[in-house]
Amino acid sequence: MSLNPPILWLLAGIALCVIEFVVPTAFVEFVMGISAIAVALLLFAVPQLSLGVQVGIWLVLSIALTWATRRFVSNTKPTTLQDSSEAQTLTEILPGETGRVLYEGNSWAARCGDEALAIAPQQKVYVIGRRGTTLIVMPQSALNA
Repeated sequence: MSLNPPILWLLAGIALCVIEFVVPTAFVEFVMGISAIAVALLLFAVPQLSLGVQVGIWLVLSIALTWATRRFVSNTKPTTLQDSSEAQTLTEILPGETGRVLYEGNSWAARCGDEALAIAPQQKVYVIGRRGTTLIVMPQSALNA
């Protein structure tokens, strides 16, 4: 049994879309799957396209759609924690700089949520978010004001 190219592209596209739901990759596999489905639909209309042209169309569509969807998948926003948790500064956190805090028994990199504030060492702070492996903290005095 031999599958024709449009069916192969369609199956590959569906497989990539399903994999995205199993192993999330920020829509990269999903976009590649959508591109493969688009190539399959194109091949139903224009079946004489060579394999090189098919792969080229798939690559261009995948890159263009990935670039277009990047504005909807942003990694720059800090993750907001459900409940503000207490921590204590180990080092001074200068305005706009990274310091260290003791949070849940571990030392973490931390930045102040207000880029204009400095936080002295050994101060009680509240963890208000996270950006990657860096905690976003606010001093107790700033939250009480």
